[in-house]
Amino acid sequence: MNNKEIIEKVEKLVEMYKNGALGGEVMPEDSNPHLPKETIENYNYYTLPMALNYQRNSYKLWESANDTWNDPETNFVFDTKKVSVSNLEEVQKALTKYKVALQKNKQTEIWIKLCNTINTLFDGDIRKLFAINNYDVNRIRDYIQKENKTKFPYLSGNKICNYWLYVLYQYTDVKFINIGDLTVAPDTHVIKASYRLGLINDQELESNNVQILVIHRWNQLLKKTKYNPIDIHTPMWLWSRNGFKDLQ
Repeated sequence: MNNKEIIEKVEKLVEMYKNGALGGEVMPEDSNPHLPKETIENYNYYTLPMALNYQRNSYKLWESANDTWNDPETNFVFDTKKVSVSNLEEVQKALTKYKVALQKNKQTEIWIKLCNTINTLFDGDIRKLFAINNYDVNRIRDYIQKENKTKFPYLSGNKICNYWLYVLYQYTDVKFINIGDLTVAPDTHVIKASYRLGLINDQELESNNVQILVIHRWNQLLKKTKYNPIDIHTPMWLWSRNGFKDLQ
């Protein structure tokens, strides 16, 4: 399949998404406590669970996060400074009560480490990360994925980092620059959709570096088009999740 044919399919897919043919009226992150967009609480809500958003149902993750926030006994886990003065067992109990953490040891440790990073580097305010990098998504990604990768477990990954920044852009008051440089977030659904569209072949689908391949191919394909890579993430994700409806 040539690039022109793939672009034509992308245009059909985006049109179906806009027309509601792929679903998506309610996205996973719509399950939230409707906090004021500008607050640190809102930023934490969309940051901490994101680090646990791998190999699981995203809708259930955010339902669990919302339940955890709405319970006075568990919502302290969204306050990074409260987490830092709590013992592991307390945090673990809160994160597993509504199944935000499915792997009670590993995912509790990830949550605590991320809280400690936010406390140490940004005095408990993740918004300072964006300010010190001039709200530039490229500088922010370099800071997280290259300069301080080990301090941001899973949030620094190819899949989660881009999607996290995109979600913040949608659900908080942050005003990023170079938002068009965000790539697709190559999760299982996006990889399958990319394969279905002909962007990668059978061998590449099974390769260990398929995430990097998908990111690179979409970046190259969409240059000089009206689409940014992140624009097509949600249409592809919904298309795969709903069983690859025929493109019309």
